[in-house]
Amino acid sequence: MKINISGHHVEVTESLQSYVEEKLAKLERHFDNITTGQVTLTVVKERMTAEATIHVAGADMHAKAEDDDMYKAIDDMTDKLDRQVLKHKEKTVARLHGQG
Repeated sequence: MKINISGHHVEVTESLQSYVEEKLAKLERHFDNITTGQVTLTVVKERMTAEATIHVAGADMHAKAEDDDMYKAIDDMTDKLDRQVLKHKEKTVARLHGQG
């Protein structure tokens, strides 16, 4: 999966970048048809926001999370994406087996 990570009012450090890549790589364990992803990390006052859109075969998925800690926001965002990916995979599998 190709991931583009950008920062808005925040410097995307090497540790932040590798953390995002590591977290999103876990999504591929559930569904390997993820092609690209766009992640934006934003800081406004004390609120850290992590926002991502990923492209999978047949759908685009979007998640956004806010927290006082950027790493926690990234965790929450990837959890939301993970749930969406699993739901999409279930629908895809059900369709393939004629149950959808």
